Amino acid sequence: MIAAPGAEKTAKAGKGSGQDAKARNIQSCNFRSAGRLSNENVRALTTLHEKFAFNVANSMGLFLGANLRLKLAALEQVVSTEYSGRAAIDSYLVPCSLSVMETNILLEMDHDLIFPIIDLLLGGAGTASEEVRELTEIDEEILQSVTVVIVKELERSWQSLNLTLTQGRCIKPVAIQQVFTATEKLVLLIFEMTLGTANGCVTMVLPTSFVGFLLRHLVAAQSKKTSTLRPLHGPSLRERILDCDFVVSADIPQMRVLVKDLVDLKPGMVLKMSGQVKRPGRLTVEGVDIFEALPVRNGVRKAAQLTARLQEPEGTKG
Repeated sequence: MIAAPGAEKTAKAGKGSGQDAKARNIQSCNFRSAGRLSNENVRALTTLHEKFAFNVANSMGLFLGANLRLKLAALEQVVSTEYSGRAAIDSYLVPCSLSVMETNILLEMDHDLIFPIIDLLLGGAGTASEEVRELTEIDEEILQSVTVVIVKELERSWQSLNLTLTQGRCIKPVAIQQVFTATEKLVLLIFEMTLGTANGCVTMVLPTSFVGFLLRHLVAAQSKKTSTLRPLHGPSLRERILDCDFVVSADIPQMRVLVKDLVDLKPGMVLKMSGQVKRPGRLTVEGVDIFEALPVRNGVRKAAQLTARLQEPEGTKG
């Protein structure tokens, strides 16, 4: 059989293209997902700021003199324009500059929490006002004392960074673009706060660049803490067991005595047993037979002389 000219080349080319197609692994790229936090990083941020929420709840509860609960409810990643577009016009926004980077973070408090807090600080019961109004300069000055508590707890939570947060003045949502650039990626830590009958959210807005900086220092601090740990060489099991107490007894097992002899027993009487004097007894530890033993005397004390070790203690039989 004679192959047609070029058939061999065509077959080889087809085989090669099939191998190339099989070796390739083509996947679509979603540029919006670039820079997303990994699950491990999300867990690290969650653990750190759950403790922060607990500390803030304690500090603010003492400061306000009221029962307050705060918990981390969600962690989101958005672009600056998306966040500024959904920020409520009547929320309380405070930027804070970072001493370690040329950037800012932002603290946001819902309108539903603002006026109950102000009412508490002015000596009231913490009830919300039904009247909807904008914050006055006096309101903003009163709320600054509350954000100071939050900022101090943030510095404590981020103490591995050795940074200082400088609190700014309250801003309007339209000024968010002056704090973050339009394309800047942000991480939102959303906390749910319950203050009496009032419920609302406190949101901490962090630039992704700072979050990466924070995570790197967390990992470094954790590795340094782990490297400084040294295993403590405790006593061995044999050494520890030497300080334990056990019940030890020397008995003559399987002795038979008439019931009437037991009934007539009185102090001073001698109970006759049918066993021989030379018959060995048992030395038991916690009810387990260990040695055969003979009753002897050691000076003015009674003792047991060990004669042989039992090959199979009765207490270990199945």
